[in-house]
Amino acid sequence: MSLPSRASRSVEIDAPRQVVYDLVADITRTGEWSPECRACEWLDPPGQVGSRFRGHNRRGLARWTTTATVLVADRPGTFAFATLHRGQPSTQWSYTLTGTDHTTLTESFEAVSTPLFFSVVERLFIRNRQQQLEAGIAETLDRIKALAERSPKPDHGN
Repeated sequence: MSLPSRASRSVEIDAPRQVVYDLVADITRTGEWSPECRACEWLDPPGQVGSRFRGHNRRGLARWTTTATVLVADRPGTFAFATLHRGQPSTQWSYTLTGTDHTTLTESFEAVSTPLFFSVVERLFIRNRQQQLEAGIAETLDRIKALAERSPKPDHGN
């Protein structure tokens, strides 16, 4: 079995990029759409490159906490972060937004470095981790789409 390495998926959202960006960049709301991350809180001033946050995750009986750092905070184009293991990037996640009145939101991840312990656990106990992550991206995007399309649209003076 190969370890998860990368995946990407996009969704069309009937909302402006600013609305969608503000939603995905507010990591305190991640638990509303992620099937694995249940809650996040900022450890540093929010939403800036270099800011760290902690994520509380759950998959079945497994529970774990990660620390992540913001890599890109370019409103309304890209919000990206890396989960850390011993202070080094482990997995990079990004949300890329294109469009004007409507938004194409792309969520991507790339495993940069998988610690040996996690590699062994994934090989022995999690036979379909890549599929779990890809299904999680699809579920995440569907939930973000639903939330963004319910958000009030900005008034452009009309």
